[in-house]
Amino acid sequence: MSDTRTWPELAIGLYDKLTGRGAEISYSFDSFEVHVPSSASADAAHAVWKMNGTVKISTRDKVNPG
Repeated sequence: MSDTRTWPELAIGLYDKLTGRGAEISYSFDSFEVHVPSSASADAAHAVWKMNGTVKISTRDKVNPG
């Protein structure tokens, strides 16, 4: 098993594991705050993302509708 190093790798890994299994992942947030940088530079400006509620990730494909 290789180490996951990026968000896309994580998403692909989750999709590969869950597709066709009728799986759902739910994340609940209460006053969750993320400071997202505009670039990788040390002096990058940051946008503030605030989350309250639930994020659900479901999988579905043409062979195994979820």
